[in-house]
Amino acid sequence: MISLSLLATEGSGFGLNFDLLETNLINLVIIWGVLFYFGRKFLGKTLSTRRSSIEEAILDAERRQQEAQESLKQQEENLAQAQSKAKEIVAAAKENASKVSEEILAQAKADVEKMKAAADQDVTFQQEKVMRELRQRIAELALQRAEEELPSRLTPDLQTALVDKSIALLGD
Repeated sequence: MISLSLLATEGSGFGLNFDLLETNLINLVIIWGVLFYFGRKFLGKTLSTRRSSIEEAILDAERRQQEAQESLKQQEENLAQAQSKAKEIVAAAKENASKVSEEILAQAKADVEKMKAAADQDVTFQQEKVMRELRQRIAELALQRAEEELPSRLTPDLQTALVDKSIALLGD
């Protein structure tokens, strides 16, 4: 890049200097000066805005981290409570199952005893029924046999004696 610069020379006045090294240094100083003068406000404002947004982002991130830690702590407490409650429920369920099991066994024993008593009663009733039927049958057979043998054994004298004896018994 070729730059033109006006320099005062000794005796000849103003002229053009075509030396690249000298002119680049002067140009750089001028550009830095212009940038510093005009860019300072713009860069300062931009950097200030950027710094402010970064600080806000950091504060927001710290706040969210704090909230996340609090939420984690709360969830851990909830988990501990839930595990404790689950243990209580399991213990209560085991206890209830044990009680119900004992009640079922007791009820089953009572039912078995009732069934035995009912069976014993039924057997006793059946025995009594059989005995009554047997007595009745024996009485019928005895009466039938007596009716069959009575006419052949009953003589008129014996018949008169029996009637007299029955009348005597009735008279007393």
